[in-house]
Amino acid sequence: MSSVRRALPEDAAEVLRLRQVMIDSMSPVDSSTAWHAESLPALRERLSDPDGDFAAFVVDHPERPGTLAALVAGTVEYRIGRAGNPNGTIGFVFSVATDPDARRRGYARAGMDALLTWFRARGAVQIQLTASADAAPLYASLGFRPKPDPLMELLLRDA
Repeated sequence: MSSVRRALPEDAAEVLRLRQVMIDSMSPVDSSTAWHAESLPALRERLSDPDGDFAAFVVDHPERPGTLAALVAGTVEYRIGRAGNPNGTIGFVFSVATDPDARRRGYARAGMDALLTWFRARGAVQIQLTASADAAPLYASLGFRPKPDPLMELLLRDA
């Protein structure tokens, strides 16, 4: 198996491609990639900051040089502390994706292990994610449990 590594700025286009793989698997209704060009500069900047609050871990595709097989990304956020997390440091996992032709090789698990290590190094004691039905067994095997939180969302502009 290829080893997991921290994504670099030059990986940004491939990171967006794999994010689109994840988006398409969850909601294949709108598979537009028009937003990629606008998103690319900000992503490159975030990937160039090794001490920032964002990290992406990737696995190079073993059969297709120059492409990625898997992506796991997350952020560390501050929220006012509480019992069980007095420092208020929370990790959020998103954009876990594996190329369809590279699945079932342990890449997502390896990426999650790297991201969880990164979270621990930054003091996060609580990690959150939204899981698809297909991915839920992986997350459960890592110790994640469902929560009954009533998530609500407001979009401040049309996407």
